Parts: sequence; C-alpha cells; structure tokens
Amino acid sequence: MEYKILADSCCDMTEAMRKDSDFVSVPLSIHFGDELTFVDDADLNQAELLDAMKRHEDAPYTSCPSPQSYMDAFNCGAKNVYVVTLSARLSGSYNSAISAVELFRESHPNVNIHVFDSRSAASGETILALKLREYASSGMSFDEVVKKGEQFVDKMKTLFVLESLENLRKNGRLKKLQAVVAIVLRIKLLCEGTQEGEIGMIGQSLSTKQALNKLISQILADKNHKGKTLVISHCANLERAQWLKSQVQEQCSFAEILITDTRGISTVYANSGGIICAY
Repeated sequence: MEYKILADSCCDMTEAMRKDSDFVSVPLSIHFGDELTFVDDADLNQAELLDAMKRHEDAPYTSCPSPQSYMDAFNCGAKNVYVVTLSARLSGSYNSAISAVELFRESHPNVNIHVFDSRSAASGETILALKLREYASSGMSFDEVVKKGEQFVDKMKTLFVLESLENLRKNGRLKKLQAVVAIVLRIKLLCEGTQEGEIGMIGQSLSTKQALNKLISQILADKNHKGKTLVISHCANLERAQWLKSQVQEQCSFAEILITDTRGISTVYANSGGIICAY
C-alpha cells in the first residue's frame, strides 16, 4: 500500500470518502460532564448529540485522540502517511499526532509520516484531505505531496455562518463580548478561519440569509476561487446547504461543489443550522 490519508474526526468526510479505503478517521470524543460521552465515530447519532446539547446547560467539552490512537492508525501498512488535524489553535489533536509520530518512528523508521495543521476545521479539513489524495494518487513523491499540501493550507479559505454562537461562547472560541452582543441582538456573524488558525469575524447581518449572501460576496471578491472545489458542511440543514450551493453555482466559478453533513465535533461548534465552507 503506497499511501493513506488519516484525519481526525473534525474532518467532515463526504459519503464517498467514508467508503474509500484511502481515508481513515481517528475519532475525538465529546463529553457532557462525567455523565455522558459521545465517541465521534461512524456510530455517532447526530440527532442525539444535538438533543444532549439542548438539554445540558453547560457546553460539552471535547478530547482529542491520544497518541496511541494515532499510532494504531499509522500501523496501516502504508509507506506514506498523511495526517490532517483541526487547527492547533483550537484543539490538542495536532500536538497529539506529532507526539505519536515521534514514538512510531522508533519502531517504524521506513514509514514516512507528515502531520498537517489544517489551521481550519470541518470542510476545511475535508478539502485538504481530498487535495492530498489528488496529489498522492498522481504519483508525486512524499516530499512533493507535503510541499504542495502545506502550500494549499496557506491559500485555503474557510468561511462560516452559524445559527447559534452559544457553544463557541461557552467554550471560549469567540471573544466573550462579541459573542454576547451577537446573541442578545440576534445578529448573525459571518466568520472566517484566520491564517493563524483562529476564528475571526468579517461581517454581521440581521438574518442568516443575509449573512450567507455576504459569504457569497466574499467568495466573489476572491478571484482565486475560480476552477477550485468548494466543500459545504451543514449541521442538520441540508435545504440551506443546497440553497447555498445553487446560489454559488449561479454566481461563482467553482469547478465542483460538494455538500456533506457535520460530524460530531463540527456539530458541537456549528450547532443546528450552521454552515461551513472551504475551498
């Protein structure tokens, strides 16, 4: 086996990716105190997770894969292993994977492994994983794939509009005053993943539809989107994702637009109705 692409479970894999043996998901976990834990794997029930989020006053906390979990995934028989994690500014997943690489190399010195800090999450990880498969399957060397992959991360754009900011506020992912004002005034924020892998606000609207239209305008202003693939992750709102796709197809110049649903970790932060786009 020449290569394998591993991604932590914040990567919102499409249905085709889930069926493709080139991709392996390494699960994070979601905890509601000591009483309830969801493992973010193929058996996670999104509706049950969303219900738990409504019922519990405090936001859930998440735990990243252990180094051992990553090491188990590395032991897949592939010569080249490419790992995609959510932003190191948002999770310990990247550092855990780096620790696993150092340990794994002691007994497997001939396996090439590189860990990519996506500086993103959700569909951002998805588009990066797809790009890595494109590079690796084209016959590029390991070093060439790593170089091209890191260059892609530098240029990748992540934009999102969330129906609710409550979990981001509770978990400290959004500036407290900014989040409180938005929640009280029912403002919908257009946010982005910054170059450093943090969350930045770039616009606000009085409705979700207005915020999504601003998202489309943001893409239109970026001439570099032409000919690329756009991945749209949605949290329990396929109709909204399909509407966005149709609008983008009319106004923008992507070569391909993919829609996928959020997995557990993305669901925690996006909450019901959230939309995350990456290209």
